[in-house]
Formats: sequence, structure tokens, C-alpha cells
Amino acid sequence: MAYQSDIEIAQAKTLVHIKEIAAKLNIDEDNMEMYGKYKAKLPLSLIDEDKIKQNNLVLVTALTPTPAGEGKTTVSIGLTEGLNKIGKQATVVLREPSLGPVFGIKGGAAGGGHSQVVPMEDINLHFTGDFNAIEKANNLLSALIDNNLQSAVNNLNIDPRTILWKRVIDMNDRALRDITIGLGGTGNGIPRQDGFNITPASEVMAILCMATDFENLKKRLGDIFIGFTFDKKPVFARDLKAENAMAILLKDAIKPNLVQTLEENPAIIHGGPFANIAQGTNTVLATKMGLSLSNYVVTEAGFGADLGAEKFLNIKSAFAGLNPKCVVLVATIRALRHHGGAQPDEYNTPSLERVTEGFKNLEKHIENIRKFNIEPVVAINSFVSDSEEEVQFIKDTCASLGVHAVLSEGWAKGGEGTKELAAAVVDVVENKATQFKPLYDWKSPVKEKIAIIAKEIYGADGVIYDKKAELNLRRIDRLGFNDFAICMAKTQKSFSDDEKLIGRPTGFSVTVREIEIAAGAQFIIPILGKMMRMPGLPAKPASEGMTIDNNGVISGLS
Repeated sequence: MAYQSDIEIAQAKTLVHIKEIAAKLNIDEDNMEMYGKYKAKLPLSLIDEDKIKQNNLVLVTALTPTPAGEGKTTVSIGLTEGLNKIGKQATVVLREPSLGPVFGIKGGAAGGGHSQVVPMEDINLHFTGDFNAIEKANNLLSALIDNNLQSAVNNLNIDPRTILWKRVIDMNDRALRDITIGLGGTGNGIPRQDGFNITPASEVMAILCMATDFENLKKRLGDIFIGFTFDKKPVFARDLKAENAMAILLKDAIKPNLVQTLEENPAIIHGGPFANIAQGTNTVLATKMGLSLSNYVVTEAGFGADLGAEKFLNIKSAFAGLNPKCVVLVATIRALRHHGGAQPDEYNTPSLERVTEGFKNLEKHIENIRKFNIEPVVAINSFVSDSEEEVQFIKDTCASLGVHAVLSEGWAKGGEGTKELAAAVVDVVENKATQFKPLYDWKSPVKEKIAIIAKEIYGADGVIYDKKAELNLRRIDRLGFNDFAICMAKTQKSFSDDEKLIGRPTGFSVTVREIEIAAGAQFIIPILGKMMRMPGLPAKPASEGMTIDNNGVISGLS
């Protein structure tokens, strides 16, 4: 049986005008900025703190991801369709896709099958220009730093060897990871080592996602830590008087974007940090916007629950005062086979033995979610290769743990395929919801916070610190940043810092190689293992399979 591709399904949909979607949220046409007929920016004035407390936030996360992908965004969108199908007013709030994965190997982030947000091409490409604005604000600061190095006026005496700030571009380009700039004579700047990160890894992206209003955005931009002077004094973006100019570039990017699902329900999409190197969730402002306008908000956190969900809860929710009432853990039978030892060519081969072994990974995530005082629901994202025996095993085993596991068929059926999942979520929200509690206090010592995450979430026996990490800790203490949140940078492929340790590993320690500072975002970033902030393209990039015709119709985008 031949299936339509995601883009074919999206292109077959006749979209309604964004005014009709806004009307479902009681937003007047004059109270939004339209980007054509199907996209709009929403003003921050629509955020209402009183309404936020009355409405229901649902987080979608997953078991430890595999190369096959688990479909969190698809489930998030499908669940939103299902909630609306059963009579709940629901909006999905998501991150924006990055062009690097779109043209690389992972693809876009607009959902899949009959659970998509549209216009799919626009969302996966330049959208409303938010990433471009973040990139420009980041690189403006880079230009100001290098200009100050050679300027005779207001020179801050910055030691180029200590500069931590990098340029960014929203593309996978490994050749830009480590570069030398300022060559070609005195007119071209001061020669020094530099490099590029991918735009979602920029601290400007993290700041946009943590900002509570425009003034807070400016303050956070000014708080960006750049490096040291030759006499060892810290230098911040505010010392370069950079924050206002950077904020000017972000004046529109700070406003959440409104689009629609395939079933014409509201979707708010804003911000796009990766979850293995940043906080992995959409903006505080977008989540609060959704909760101001809808009774139910479904949102998603990147990669597995040990990364995206941990950061959503310990960083975003703790800071913003959010109270998630249910967590949906997405699992696929294919992923459970993987964690049970199946090789990639065996992912589609039924094996109750491997699913049984792989369930240990899902069980650990269930335990972890409950540590935050939240009840999970397991969504079994359906694939044609699933056997009834395997699906029933997951349902029965989850039930023995007091967890409702539901088959989710949003990819194939849209909202009709997620009504049972929606009902299970509503049951938790209305009958089992408790007050969420973070796992640690931001004011606790840095090593204590890191140990709590490593031991409680990853299941590690302990934490080892390399010499560079110990030096970084002393710097953090000297700068007065001990009260920041912890944003762990770790492989998404394992609970541990070794991607080869699949399933539920035990008897391991994690090693902190170094610790980076994101002073504007107010978190510090322990680097576990060899994490990169600039991905490379695969041998056969997804871009090779894309075409566009004379009418501008795109094919091959996913």
C-alpha cells in the first residue's frame, strides 16, 4: 500500500484564513499582525496571568530516542486534534524547526501524516523570520566584540583568548566549527580563533525562550557573558552597550506565531532550542499565550524525557511558575525493540522478547516523571509493523504500574485516531492532577544540582569532573552564578553519557568535561561527553531529494 508523503498530505489541505483560526481564540483581527493569509504574530498583551492558572498544560515527551524517530511532534498535534474532537478547547504550542536538520538528516518539525501544522513548507523553511532575527542579533554582538578589540575609542581591553561568544548560522556546516578570523592586515580586524554554532544553540535563542517581556529580554541580552579583560575582569554584552541594538533586531521575533493544524485548530509556534545542548522547549511567552487563550495547551519537549522534559520542568516550569498537569510519554514498538537489542534492519521485525527487554527504558522514564509529582500517560505511536502481542504487552505492563497506555493513531487518522489518548489525558488532568514540584532548588550548590539530575534522572552512580570542569566551577563561583539552573548537554541516545549504553544502563558514572555559562538565560551548561554545537551534514543530505517546480511547488520536504 502506497502512502502519501507528509508534504503531499499538507499540500492537499485547503487552508482557512488565519483570521478564522484567531477567532477560535477570541482574537480580534486588529489585534494581530498577519504574515500573508495563513500566518500571524500575536501581541504580548494577549497574555493573561489569571487565565493561565485556570487552564491545563500537558507536556509531550518520549522514551530515549532512536535513529528511527518516535514522533513527539506528531503525537502533540494529534492529541490536540483529539482533545478538540472530544469537546475540549485545545491549542498546540511547539518549537520552530531549524534549517540544519531540515536539509540534513532529521527533517522538519511540523508533525507528520494527518497530524501536521500548516503551511508546512513555510514553517519548515523561513517561517516569519524569527531564526534570521536571532542569528543577526547574535552576530551583531560578535561584530561589536571584534570591533572593540581594535578600536581606540572605549576599548574594553578584552583578552581575545578568553572570548567565549561564537557566531551562528542556521545550517549544518562542520567546516565552520573552528575557524580563524581577522586575517588580511590591520584593516580586517584582530586575528583570533573563532567558530560558528548552529542558530538553535545560540544563547540568544535560549534568552528569547526564557524572556518574560521585552524589558526582561533586553536585560538578559545585556547579561550575556563574553569573556575577560587582560586584567581578569568579566565582560558582558552590556559593557559594549549591545543590548538595545540586539533587542531592536528581535522586536518582532519576540511575538509568538499563530498557524493552524490540518483540522483547523490553533497552533502557536515560537522559538527553537535543541534539547541536547539547550533547554529544548518553545518560549515561555508562547506557552503562556496558549494558556491565556485555551483551556488545554499541548506542548512538546525535545528528545527523551531525560533531556527535554527534565529541562522543561526544572528550568522552564520552575522559572515561569507553570504547573504541567499531565505528561504524555511517547513510545514506539520499534524504539522498544531497539532498546531491547534490535539492530536497525530488525526495527520492523516483531519480537516480544526485545520489547520486554526494551520496556526497562520506558519504565525508567515513567519513574522519572513521577518524581516531579506528575502522572504520565503512555502514547504508543502506532506503526504498521507493530504486532498485537507487543502492543498488548505494553498496555498490560503499564497498567501493572498504574499507568494508562493508549494506542495513538494520529499519523494515519488525525484526531479520530487520538480520541482515546485525549480521554486518557483528560482523566489525569481532571482526576489525578497534582501540584508539580521541581527536582532541585536553583539556589542549591552547583555540584549538588548536577548530582541530582545525574543520579535521579539518568540513574548514574556518581559524577566525575575533568580538570577543566573544576576550573569552570571556580570561575562560576567567582562570577556569582551559583544560583543558576542546570542545563545538561548530553547525548540523546542514552540515559548515560555513552550513546552505546541503550536500554536502562546501570553501574555507570557520567563525566563532566567542561561547564559553559549562559548568564543571560540564567543557566549553566555542564558538557557530558563530546557534544557539538554545530552539526555536520550526512553523506546523503535530505536536500538532495528536494525539488521545486516553475509554480513554486516544493517536493521532497519532510
